[in-house]
Amino acid sequence: MSVLSLRGRARGPVWIAVAAVALAATGLAVTALRHSPDASAAVGGLVWADDFNGAAGSAVDSSKWNYDTGGGGWGNQELEYYTSGNANAALDGNGNLVITARKETPAGSSCWYGTCQYTSARLLTSGKFTKQYGRMEARMKLPKGQGIWPAFWALGDNLGSVGWPNSGEIDIMENVGKEPGTVHGSLHGPGYSGGNPLTGSYTLPNGQAFGDGFHTFAVDWAPDSITWYVDGIQYSRHVPADAGSNTWVFGHPFFLILNVAVGGTWPGSPDATSTFPQQMVVDYVHVYEYTSGGAVSGATGRITGIGGKCVDVAAASTANGTAIQLYDCNGTNAQQWTIASDGSIRALGKCMDVTSGSTANGALVQLYDCNGTGAQQWAVSAAGDIVNIQANKCLDAKDVSSANGTRLQIWECSGGTNQKWTVPTA
Repeated sequence: MSVLSLRGRARGPVWIAVAAVALAATGLAVTALRHSPDASAAVGGLVWADDFNGAAGSAVDSSKWNYDTGGGGWGNQELEYYTSGNANAALDGNGNLVITARKETPAGSSCWYGTCQYTSARLLTSGKFTKQYGRMEARMKLPKGQGIWPAFWALGDNLGSVGWPNSGEIDIMENVGKEPGTVHGSLHGPGYSGGNPLTGSYTLPNGQAFGDGFHTFAVDWAPDSITWYVDGIQYSRHVPADAGSNTWVFGHPFFLILNVAVGGTWPGSPDATSTFPQQMVVDYVHVYEYTSGGAVSGATGRITGIGGKCVDVAAASTANGTAIQLYDCNGTNAQQWTIASDGSIRALGKCMDVTSGSTANGALVQLYDCNGTGAQQWAVSAAGDIVNIQANKCLDAKDVSSANGTRLQIWECSGGTNQKWTVPTA
């Protein structure tokens, strides 16, 4: 079994008990009916889509999707045998993808527990499409029943080299069929995986089920947060600080996965109440660009702050450790900054960097070779803050000064004028 096919989760009674305690403590276990239009400020243009248009019975677009196949249990003691082609995943001719789980024994198949009893499909964009940051969204109608486990999720594209959970996993939507009106959104990483993810859940009102009609499931993924929605209603949000002393592993590209599992350690096996076939109907999958709340990825220009002064590389030097300061705006390359798509802010071919990767108040900001570390990961808020994600602190003009040569540092975000910045938008 390829390492790229390992789902790696072990959720059963232990997960349920842990999650129940954690969610009760955080308030995430309840239905959070809060529309959040502010979050959409970080959503840009459509960058990838599959609307599943095609003739009835057609397989999915092979330029967009691969298949995981087999019956090895997928790290969760799942019971299904995943097939390729249109056997269990086909277009319906009405603009939908239908993934069908059946109770059957496919010819020539073998499962971890012996003769396979179920078939289904698992589609993934690995090797076709990956994305770092942005909105990932699907409109779907879910199956239901004991032992049915539909999911829309994403895995880090470095899975093959670092393994799970170090690669990271973003569960955009998971449902266990015995709870037809509840979905879960979770993060898995080192120290918060398997039975102890960062998680939240959403329950439809008035006893409705997600199989009664179509619903939209989405995450907004930014450098400093991941936020979950059902039908535009925000119900959960996690930030790097939620990982505690563990590493936040959501700063690299991920690929998408759609599947319907049967059985497994979390949902349990089908029983006498379960009916087959079960179908997950997918209207579309859309991925949108991330724009960091007013800053546009790839935009280049000056960054201005207190007193109208420009963020400047001292003496236009490209040496590692060169001070980043305030100075009169002069149009030189030392004041031309690019808001990069990887979360860095760049000038003169190097990155804005917190000295020694410090997270302390007063840590000075410098120019340094770009290296992808947390010291170089920044998020620009719609309120004009530039936040170092690792430290969760703001870019700050020292001593609330606008004098030429004032050093920039990181400091607890206060909303002060010396922490407000205007960034390039084009």
